[in-house]
Amino acid sequence: MNDILTWILDAVSTVDPAIRTLLAGIGMMLETSVLVGLIVPGDTIVIVASTAVQGPAQFVALVVAIITGSLLGESIGFALGRYFGPRIRRSRLGRRLGEKRWASTEAYLKKRGGVAVFLSRFLPVLHSLVPLTVGMSTMRYRTFMAWTIPACVIWALAYVGVGAAAAGSYRELSEQLHFAGYIFVGIIAAFSVLVFVAKRWLHRVEARHMSTDDESPS
Repeated sequence: MNDILTWILDAVSTVDPAIRTLLAGIGMMLETSVLVGLIVPGDTIVIVASTAVQGPAQFVALVVAIITGSLLGESIGFALGRYFGPRIRRSRLGRRLGEKRWASTEAYLKKRGGVAVFLSRFLPVLHSLVPLTVGMSTMRYRTFMAWTIPACVIWALAYVGVGAAAAGSYRELSEQLHFAGYIFVGIIAAFSVLVFVAKRWLHRVEARHMSTDDESPS
């Protein structure tokens, strides 16, 4: 496994750090602005890019690129929702997503407000739909940014930190331990399981909150 993993990590590392960081930022921008996140999750983009991080400067640069790309993408998504939201919703892609999904996102945002914006960064599908949906709502851009900035910062630090730590640990141990590759895979797998469980738990909590609100008297 070490040989295969070393080849993969080396392939990522051969890309110029500036280009790699820029591509990761662009990937994050596209994820939330034009619904690319429904096809290629930002998690994958960041984990792959972070495995090539070497040194504090590259770590900070990648985190800043991820945050900047995410905020640019969400800002574009907000603007698209504000000016073209209904048209996008009725488009071929919008219809493929399903009116039920649009309606549930709209209802979630209406009931939870800024909290929905913050939590959507950590929930699948929602983080791609929320910027567009917010743009179609009455929420101001300033309010939207106030809730999404801290979420993007936390998300970027977590994913870049885990990817860089896993790759760094592997590089330090690969020449000493023949099973170092399994350590790398174990770290990524453990983080993935933790994220999956957390997302499921958060989804259940929010679904329960929504059903409680629906049952409460107006």
